[in-house]
Amino acid sequence: MDIILIILALIFVLSGLIGCIIPAIPGPPLSYIGLLLIQLTSLVSFSTQFMLIWLAVVLVVTALDYFVPIWGTKRFGGSKYGTVGSTIGVVVGLFFMPWGIIVMPFLGAFLGEIIKGQTNNKAFKSAFGSFVGFVFGTLLKIISSSWIAYIYFKEVFELIFN
Repeated sequence: MDIILIILALIFVLSGLIGCIIPAIPGPPLSYIGLLLIQLTSLVSFSTQFMLIWLAVVLVVTALDYFVPIWGTKRFGGSKYGTVGSTIGVVVGLFFMPWGIIVMPFLGAFLGEIIKGQTNNKAFKSAFGSFVGFVFGTLLKIISSSWIAYIYFKEVFELIFN
């Protein structure tokens, strides 16, 4: 049974890494499931505190992935219209995965600024902030899922070579 759990954990950890790049796949949550699966073996034992900390990290990173594009819009000078447009874009983008979650917040921020009467340059700058937010969210996902993958491989290699 331990071998099956280790293999399933590997599948989830690798799927989590892929999910960091493909927006339709929830990367960090899948990676965390891999961590849970390896914890269920009789060969690996993480502390409850360790597992809860990683759960919190995964939840925060997952939530930030949806809010960081909105923050980026504000940070790059977007108005309330751009922020609302970016927010609507995030929601609409969820229905057009995987590319919708990348393009729609950008487009929403741009259109929001245009509706407000901003110049194309100002609107583009606001929309660019949304894109920067998306890239930052992706980077956070890659870091957290890569760290979980490191933990997985470290544990498995210790089992093999000890």
